[in-house]
This record gives sequence, structure tokens and C-alpha cells, in this order.
Amino acid sequence: MEDEADIALGLRDDLARQGYDVGVVGDGDAALRMATSERWDLILLDVMLPKLDGYEVCRELRRRKVRTPIILLTAKVQEAEKILGLELGADDYVTKPYSPGELRARIKAMLRRFDESAPAVERFGDVEVDFDRAEAKRAGVPIELTALEWRLLKAFVGRRGRVLRRDQLIELAWDAGTNVTDRVVDTHIMNLRKKIEAVPAEPRFIRGVRGLGYRFDG
Repeated sequence: MEDEADIALGLRDDLARQGYDVGVVGDGDAALRMATSERWDLILLDVMLPKLDGYEVCRELRRRKVRTPIILLTAKVQEAEKILGLELGADDYVTKPYSPGELRARIKAMLRRFDESAPAVERFGDVEVDFDRAEAKRAGVPIELTALEWRLLKAFVGRRGRVLRRDQLIELAWDAGTNVTDRVVDTHIMNLRKKIEAVPAEPRFIRGVRGLGYRFDG
């Protein structure tokens, strides 16, 4: 979903040579229709799309409970803009200009991490998580998690009682070489708390450890 036709076609051809089935559209309205009418393993979403920009498309997809991993493509490099995209539900951010090799690596890592095996069902408090089915509930009510939130939760659940530094969380949940700040990590932790904690401001499960990082006490 790229607004420059030559770039989009080149990207499509490159990914097709890698064995992917690729669909391409050139504006936000079409991107939203394609992403919601068919099942996709991954969405590459240009921020500067006409009609609806990438942020709006991302927001609407998450509002409609589309859990497909989203990688935003953008020439913008300000941290605030990256945080905005992540808060809206994007799972990764690639800044233009990027090399085809880097993008291919990000795609492979995202698909691998989204599909890798995990414990069948985990329970903590009133939360039940099925990693195999990518389904979560709190007090019996479904919770919608982004791909990145799934990876963070898996990292925490698999390391109960251990303090995880932010750099460790970045290594576990983000793609290799991704430039992620502590603030971005904190933003995702905050978003995850809102979904699994009864009182996010007083977390029971994902606890902050001053000066060190976070610990999962579920």
C-alpha cells in the first residue's frame, strides 16, 4: 500500500521473487478495503497515502479488530511520529530510503515472530491467553492485541518473576537493528497494561522496577 507507483511496483516485484503473494493499491480508501476484505499475513502501509493517510488506515484497521501485523513505511523520522504510529497499532516502522534487503529482513522477522510457537494456554488473574490461536480474554471478554503486543506478552509470560531491561525487551519483541527508544518501549507497555490490567495505573502483572525495567508477576 504505497503512494508512488514506481516504488510500489518495484517492491511488489521484489517480494514476488521471494515467493510472496502481493497485492498493491495506491490510496488509503483502497488500502482499507483490501485489508478488510481479504486475509493477509502482513500489511506494508505507507504513511503518505492520498485520501486516507497511513495513520488513519492503521487506526481504522485496529478499530475494526484487524490483527494483521502492520509495518509503516515513511520518510518521516521524528520520534513523535513514530510513537503516534505505534500507539495507533502499528507493529514496526521502516524509514525511507530503505534497502530491499533490510525490508525483506524486517518482513521475515515479523512473520516469524508472529507465527512462532508459544505455550498453548496461559492464565493469570482473570486473563486467559491462547498463544497458538492468538486469542486473549479478560474476565471472559475478548482482548484485541497487536502483533507487537503479543510478542511482548509472550516475552513476559515466558520469563515470569525476572526483571527485563528495556534493551532485552527490544531484542525479544522488535526486529534486529530497529532503532527503538526507551520511550517507545514504555508506550507499548502502557498500551498492553490497558488491555490486561484491571487498573492500568496500578498494575498487578507488568510491574515497573525503578532504574531497571519491568517484571511480570502473573
